[in-house]
Amino acid sequence: MRRLDHRERAPEPLRGGIVALGNFDGFHTGHQAVAREAIEWARAEGRPSIIATFDPHPVRFFKPEVPPFRLTTLEQRQELYLSAGATAMLVFHFDATLAGTSADQFVERILIERLGVHGVVTGEDFRFGKGASGGVNLLRESSLAVRTVDPVIDSGEPVSSSRVREALRQGDPQEAARLLTRPFAIRGVVEHGDKRGREIGYPTANLAIENYLRPRYGIYAVTGRILATGQELTGAANIGVRPQFEPPKELLEPYFFDFSGDLYGQEIEVAFHHFLRGEAKFDSLEELSAQMERDCEQARRLLAE
Repeated sequence: MRRLDHRERAPEPLRGGIVALGNFDGFHTGHQAVAREAIEWARAEGRPSIIATFDPHPVRFFKPEVPPFRLTTLEQRQELYLSAGATAMLVFHFDATLAGTSADQFVERILIERLGVHGVVTGEDFRFGKGASGGVNLLRESSLAVRTVDPVIDSGEPVSSSRVREALRQGDPQEAARLLTRPFAIRGVVEHGDKRGREIGYPTANLAIENYLRPRYGIYAVTGRILATGQELTGAANIGVRPQFEPPKELLEPYFFDFSGDLYGQEIEVAFHHFLRGEAKFDSLEELSAQMERDCEQARRLLAE
């Protein structure tokens, strides 16, 4: 899949495309509806279909102090957009220059002149340009063909990334997965740790959480995927600060059942399926080990259902 940079002129084969315009971080059912409209429109007219995203998220640029809230990395989004059927991903690199670009310049200089966009699909509430001064009406006043998609309503409310994040913060990965149409997943490179898990019979793969949203700390039934080989794994994982050990260190630590290979240095993706319990500190490592055995039994049962 091609990846376009908004700062560069689009190559000729990708000019004249239909762009799904938005941030599309979680790529939940609402985002998917916008993307689907763009892809179907592009196919009907024999044009390239392009799904846009912003990186970093504009909120991160304007409020760098806010806690991490990303639901996907750029790489994960690219895979999701490809699976949806898009021709390319367009990345708006959000920096001071883009933040200071007027809404008119965003449309005329970036979308039309630089990228050669023919049409856009977006939600009625999409805002862009300096001070978020531009909206759908400005797009319609330009030479672009414009279509809008209504929000997807679920349980009486629009599906949104905020709802997905709240479900994860509350320890409800199943609700998040329902809104996303897939489990929330954290991707990272396995790093060396202090081998505490190995000492008690549960060797874990340690991953930094980086800029991902922090789901509720605790123990989860998870699946894993080794990106280099595609191998699928099942297991239980702790995400949090490991209150049993000093000093506290925030990590995602999956233990994969029936796996004895070497994962160090490999990129893996860990998907959250069921919340089992919150983090806890035990009186001894023996008690912790016994609880981990119970956690693994419960995770196996849930993942097998």
